Amino acid sequence: MFAMTPTAAEQIARAAAEQPDRQRMLRVAAKLDEHDGELVYGMGFDEEREDDLVLDAHGVEVLISPLSQPLLENTTLDFSEVQPGEFQFIFRGGCTAPPAAKSCGGCGGGCS
Repeated sequence: MFAMTPTAAEQIARAAAEQPDRQRMLRVAAKLDEHDGELVYGMGFDEEREDDLVLDAHGVEVLISPLSQPLLENTTLDFSEVQPGEFQFIFRGGCTAPPAAKSCGGCGGGCS
């Protein structure tokens, strides 16, 4: 199951409060790059769609489409310092790529 750290949830809640159109649900997505097979992540505020999985992560409502669900399995979204004074959202773990994929882009240690 997809998870989020409290630190990431806090940052997302702050950003959601600034959304002018009141979209406060965070859509998280993943796909395999068709050229090199690497796992590519994305996120942004959105509205719920019919088949979305809706999760509560420390008070943040997270939307995941059916296509992204297997790719986000066992993935944790974190917000951490990657260099002194530079903070980023990082996707850690997961990488449950379909059997046909050669690799998951080396994301076992974390990707941004």
